[in-house]
Amino acid sequence: MKVQTLLTVLAAVFPLSSFGQNVSTFHNPILTGFHPDPTCVFVSELDNTFFCTFSSFLTFPGLPVYASRDLINWKLISNALSRPDQVPALAFLPRGATSGIYAPTLRFRDGKFYIFTTLANQALYNDNYTRWDNFIMTTEDPYQSSKWSDPVHFDFPGIDPSPFWDDDGQTYITGSIDGKAILQAPLAFETGEVLGPLIDIWNGTGLPSPEAPHMYKKDGWYYLLTAEGGTRERHRSIFARSRDLYGPYEGDPNNPVLSSYLSDSYFQAVGHSDIFQDQHGQYWAIALSVRAGYSYNFDPYNSIFPMGREAVLTPVQWPENSWPTFQNVSGLMTGAFTLPLPPSPSTVPSEGSGPLNGANDTINFEPGSQLPAHLFHWRLPKQSSYAISPAGHENSLRLTSSVLNLTSFDGDSTRGQPQTFLARRQEHSRFRFGVDVEWAGLLTREGNEVGVTALQGQAQHFDLSVAMLKANGSDELAPHIRFRGISTTTYRLPERFKYVDEAWALPEALQGEKVRLMVEAVNTTHYAFSAGLGGCEEESEMKVYGYARGNYLIPYYSGVVVGAYATSNGRFGEGAFDAYVSRWRYEGLEQVREFPEDQQEVYWD
Repeated sequence: MKVQTLLTVLAAVFPLSSFGQNVSTFHNPILTGFHPDPTCVFVSELDNTFFCTFSSFLTFPGLPVYASRDLINWKLISNALSRPDQVPALAFLPRGATSGIYAPTLRFRDGKFYIFTTLANQALYNDNYTRWDNFIMTTEDPYQSSKWSDPVHFDFPGIDPSPFWDDDGQTYITGSIDGKAILQAPLAFETGEVLGPLIDIWNGTGLPSPEAPHMYKKDGWYYLLTAEGGTRERHRSIFARSRDLYGPYEGDPNNPVLSSYLSDSYFQAVGHSDIFQDQHGQYWAIALSVRAGYSYNFDPYNSIFPMGREAVLTPVQWPENSWPTFQNVSGLMTGAFTLPLPPSPSTVPSEGSGPLNGANDTINFEPGSQLPAHLFHWRLPKQSSYAISPAGHENSLRLTSSVLNLTSFDGDSTRGQPQTFLARRQEHSRFRFGVDVEWAGLLTREGNEVGVTALQGQAQHFDLSVAMLKANGSDELAPHIRFRGISTTTYRLPERFKYVDEAWALPEALQGEKVRLMVEAVNTTHYAFSAGLGGCEEESEMKVYGYARGNYLIPYYSGVVVGAYATSNGRFGEGAFDAYVSRWRYEGLEQVREFPEDQQEVYWD
């Protein structure tokens, strides 16, 4: 606190360039991996801390909340959605990775944090507005997941709700409807009661999908920041302003204020931004972007960017009575700005249970421990399917199999049934992830399977497992190493669908032993899936059983996650067997921030 107080005093005496030891360089993304639709708020009352959250779609726990004091090092401090009874409908949502928790807005006011967000059901017809369930969550302690409130639901026929407090204390909701307009109405934040008509205040500049609205008041102007162009190659941020809250709004003559369309930047689809200040008065914008390169401008569905939409930071100049100007986003950011503190992991808050973004995993499932805050399930879990260090299996995680595998019925829905699956985000361009699998004597019937996966969604995932299969066409069951994958999406031609299902008899050296299963991004275009002897701390010799190319794991809304699963593949009901995973390791090997000169062109086999 004394250091923070000193910085605050110095801010009143010296110009901005004096702070942070003139640190005017940083790297994007500031939050790597699947962190789309970012929103942030600066809270001086809590030791000059920045807080952010993101869309979480079908992952649970969801709405991860991160904290930082230097804008570069971010710690996961809570999950606003951590109790299944907060979002029971999440279990039943179809449409793979395009439904779920959408585009939150995070704000702080009078000692309380607010998250406004939408639970989206994309399987319902466009004119059925019950497909959007909008709600508010609050807390006075963002460092504890359990302190986030149950949702307060409110009626709004669209998505991307964002709160605004006017000078007279009246509260408003601003959101997007039908991909056509930005609507606004007064809203009682405590009860969810809409207090007036929804008024169309802005339709964008002509591109489709005006969305992600945020309202700010400055110098007597109401400024409206929105996204438009869809969340792909033409995605961008635009500004409009008015002297009256309900308009009419005039567009910034320099729109778009933030975009990468038709640029040769590695960072594409830049948009969906939010603006905030630091303790020195400097303005910043956080936005989403994908690391895909120039070809993304013309063929976004076939580029390679498996981590999906990540969070990038850029400084904003906003003189009095003038429009704001944004610096273009790149991997290396340098210019006329100064970070609020010299970047260091030591600056993150001590509160909160999660790790730093980009940290490695060394998880041993010690007795008495809980699942780390950054691990999650796909939709709602069956809690009894997971146990840490059960009797006789210390330092292991018990996985009780689900009848559904990762594809489920159709690569789209689970019809409310659980999938036994625990995962984390891919947060590095190159990484290595693996677990030891205890299977011997546990997998006894055909189709029993425990493995690891790189998963973009139920219709796009590649798995390596130990599976009980019939050997050589006979009726005799035997353990096999199985490499299996699927890549089918609504935006890809059928001739570009990908299926693989190959199996090999388990090597003699692995019979009866723990098997180590591993996924590695060996470069920016390929994943390798390998197996070897487990049960020892040192890495054993691994054999690669299959590869998957990044263009078979193209995100629509989310990004690649890696994790472990157990399934009976549609047979024998829930809980057909138990398996155990241990020595959970994730190691980040490289972050690539410029398009690799040696990256292969996308091709299809």
